[in-house]
Amino acid sequence: MAEPIDQEIEAIKSVLSALSPLSEKARISVLDYVSKRLNLPTSTASPISSLPSPAEQLSKEDKPNGIHQKDVHISALKEHKSPRSANEMAALVAYYLGNVAPQDQRKSTINQSDIETYFKIAKFPLPKSVRMTLINAKISGYFDSVSDGEYKLNAVGYNLVEHNLPRSQKTGPGRSRKGGKRSKSSQRPTPSKVKRAKKSR
Repeated sequence: MAEPIDQEIEAIKSVLSALSPLSEKARISVLDYVSKRLNLPTSTASPISSLPSPAEQLSKEDKPNGIHQKDVHISALKEHKSPRSANEMAALVAYYLGNVAPQDQRKSTINQSDIETYFKIAKFPLPKSVRMTLINAKISGYFDSVSDGEYKLNAVGYNLVEHNLPRSQKTGPGRSRKGGKRSKSSQRPTPSKVKRAKKSR
């Protein structure tokens, strides 16, 4: 079962890689030729005939979060949100399938197969144990278990992707770096230390 899915993923990646650098006119020309060569209906090529690259999908004209444009690709969403762990990426996949993916691909729950498929499409490293990814993400608070193997993104997971990713690199206000030098004020002797020094003379 996994082999046909992997082949389809590789085919999608190859098509995207080949078409992304081309102009819209060139994409249409290539897809028209391929559809005729394979005896495909001309309508098959129309949904992706003007497919933009991930960079074009998240152009400056998009909304601040860059995730509400129609037909945003999972790779573009991953690059924009920059998840740092498999748990965060799993939440992003669920968010994508529930809110951003084309209507015919949307679903309210995700499973292990979705993790394998969309991690590969987005070129995000697969964890050592794919089976445990959703369980760990649930423990982290991002999912609720719906049924055996099926998980639903909860409010915590939704807010993570919608509002907290990408994470800021800045340290919080008032936080000092570890191993940093103490300020001069902290190095000044206290009155009690001065008195002890005079007595010892």
